[in-house]
Amino acid sequence: MNTAPLTSATPDDLPRPSPGRTLHGRLPEDFLWGVATSSYQIEGAAAEDGRGASVWDTFCRVPGAVADGDTGDVACDHYHRMPEDVALIAGLGVDAYRFSIAWPRIQPDGRGRVEPRGLAFYDRLVDELLAHGVAPWITLYHWDLPQTLEDLGGWPERDTAHRFADYAALVHDALGDRVQYWTTLNEPWCSSFLGYAEGVHAPGRRDMNDALAAAHHLLLGHGLAAARLREAARGPMTLGVTLNLADHVAASASPADLAALRRADGLYNRVFLDPLLRGSYPQDLLDDLAGRGLRVPVRDGDLETISRPLDVLGVNYYNHHAFAADPVTADEPTYHAGTRFVEVDGERTAMGWPVQPEGLTRLLLRLGREYPGTPLVVTENGSAYHDPRTVPADGRVRDERRVAYLDDHLEALARAVEGGADVRGYFAWSLMDNFEWAEGYRSRFGLVHVDYATQQRTLKDSALWYRRLLSER
Repeated sequence: MNTAPLTSATPDDLPRPSPGRTLHGRLPEDFLWGVATSSYQIEGAAAEDGRGASVWDTFCRVPGAVADGDTGDVACDHYHRMPEDVALIAGLGVDAYRFSIAWPRIQPDGRGRVEPRGLAFYDRLVDELLAHGVAPWITLYHWDLPQTLEDLGGWPERDTAHRFADYAALVHDALGDRVQYWTTLNEPWCSSFLGYAEGVHAPGRRDMNDALAAAHHLLLGHGLAAARLREAARGPMTLGVTLNLADHVAASASPADLAALRRADGLYNRVFLDPLLRGSYPQDLLDDLAGRGLRVPVRDGDLETISRPLDVLGVNYYNHHAFAADPVTADEPTYHAGTRFVEVDGERTAMGWPVQPEGLTRLLLRLGREYPGTPLVVTENGSAYHDPRTVPADGRVRDERRVAYLDDHLEALARAVEGGADVRGYFAWSLMDNFEWAEGYRSRFGLVHVDYATQQRTLKDSALWYRRLLSER
């Protein structure tokens, strides 16, 4: 295993926080610090130990679907390098590690037969983390739906929600005696709208009604799974769901642009926030959809199931969006009908996303103001840049822009806490460079550099910076 020495000295020229900034005394004393990954993005071993195919295994074989024809077949080979990777995680000084379970490793067909070798891998991972003093934070679903269930209709089919609850109970039965932190879903917006309306993520379908059905059934699956986990809890449990949420503004103060902002916010943020935290879909959203012949397939009792109290709401923050009215697309049966993105000035990451740390402050304050009573954790925040494919000869991966990004966003988080937001933790995305979905391996989010040819791990300057930040708490 080629892992960079964790005892390497912090370089003298490593950037420090901007002058006048400190996090000391500004965050809760028990604030949780971590790093995050997901199963398909790092594990590899796609056809080993009985793992079934996922929708992403299938989607990666569609010509042109993923940049450069990349797949997650090998990715970071974490499945075979897990103990060394856990040692690397512990060496950063984090409190917790957020990772996801690959549903096809546990149930190759998404139902019925359980694969014991898949459960055994996560059993070892949990034990390894605990032995290193790192708390496991499990995400049960990070987009890798078993292909067999997609063949039966996928998330637009109501039965998939029930199959998800069964799977969640199986995982909890195996690991719940040692794991406190549980997340049901990661970013259901991406699973539903990018996967079933836009077709740019797996499974690559393009039907807005299917996307709305998928969104609702993902929420229903969350509620059903949460109930099963609560019933089976054998100790303290922190249970939640993670949403990718954006800070939205109107491109101008015109009534048309303000209306576009309202519509966009409804289908990006409130479509999940309101059912989860208020027990209802936003009426303005339902009216907008009905005007286009679209509907959410809600049945009696669904919203009560979906809106059971959460212990924590996970917030993944990357984007700031400006919206304007777009009459040309007003009649399109898509999630962005009648709206368009407006480019904002300033720095962008390799993904083309604007760097707007102040948006994180506004978002966290908004959540505390409009949805009070649920603690927040920033479960993903990070930036992709075109870091070198191989480590320079001197062994240093100087990613100053990522260090600045982290510094600015942690300052933004601290300002939100000072403004009254109940934020309990922060997870940097990502622990290591990995398979970045439709982008393949072009963009690198990692604090740790991965040379995909050799699988050598090297701590970037951002990892060293994060390690020093945590050591100075």
